[in-house]
Amino acid sequence: MGRILILANNDIGLYKFRKELIKELLKDNEVFMSLPDGDYIVDLVNIGCIFINTKVDRRGINPVTDLKLILKYYEILRNVKPDLVITYTIKPNIYGGLISRMRNIKYAVNITGLGTAFQKDGILKRIITAMYKIALKKAKVVFFENEENRNVFVNNGIVSDKKAWKLNGAGVNLDEYPFVPYPEERNEIRFLFIGRVMREKGIYEFLEAARKIKLENKSIHFDIVGPKENEHIGKLEEFQNKGIINYYGYKKDVKLFIEKAHCFVLPSYHEGMANTLLECGAMGRPLIASDIPGCREALIDGKSGFLAKVGDANDLYIKIKYFIELPYIHKLDMANKSLEHIKYTFDKKKVLYDTLRELKF
Repeated sequence: MGRILILANNDIGLYKFRKELIKELLKDNEVFMSLPDGDYIVDLVNIGCIFINTKVDRRGINPVTDLKLILKYYEILRNVKPDLVITYTIKPNIYGGLISRMRNIKYAVNITGLGTAFQKDGILKRIITAMYKIALKKAKVVFFENEENRNVFVNNGIVSDKKAWKLNGAGVNLDEYPFVPYPEERNEIRFLFIGRVMREKGIYEFLEAARKIKLENKSIHFDIVGPKENEHIGKLEEFQNKGIINYYGYKKDVKLFIEKAHCFVLPSYHEGMANTLLECGAMGRPLIASDIPGCREALIDGKSGFLAKVGDANDLYIKIKYFIELPYIHKLDMANKSLEHIKYTFDKKKVLYDTLRELKF
């Protein structure tokens, strides 16, 4: 029996999107997980993981805090003595990769998105690129969730072509997110946003498009589900008080919201692969998303949904309005095509097979 150590910055994503992989790894290995405490830790422990509470500042850039994380990773790897380290998200990827390389331990890295640093040239991008080059040099495999993210790393010499492997995101569990019949309209249409309420998820574009639509048609509803960043609290309250949106906060189970929705909207600025698109598509919902890597793969433009220009509230408004004006039978056809596309391309079983094949150690 081997020992596997998983380094991550968040329990929600690890459990919701990787639990099937972890269950497979647990069949022949001990699995340790190093990440901050959270609501899903008990679920991960219940399936057999050994939890190591590790504070990770997800968004901050503080040299002292990051040095503490590096030293913590060094201590964990020295004590656990893993046969394989698997990392997710930028800080675990870089710092975990550096320590694994230094201790000559096999490691596999998951690039779940490029993040803000890669959106424009600058000193931060150059620093992170240089750190990634060092951290990934000895990686066994580097997984990407879309081809364009993979090309960025390969073309910039961050990782070699032979080590860079594209998966179709984390995939979606079709049993966990089963098809649900498309809802009747009954004089109302519901649009749904699920995700962290933050600028990079396109929340301002969503709010502006909702405002313009509500001025024209009061029977259109815009539902928002997800935790909010502090700077957006006032804006959400303002739009809710005006009857433009319905904000429900964070919900552990979002399937009831998906069932009621006629269309799912994600105007994100950047994604690895947007799991919410896969989940809503698997349940048979048309999709409207930004025309960016990690979103465009989840839908067939004009057939299972629509792509909107990133950061363009007016174009998002146009696509939403066009969807509203479609005959119901066309919306129903979009819903069916959305299901077909997700089932064929993003079935969790296929992604799991590819992942396990590359992880063999």
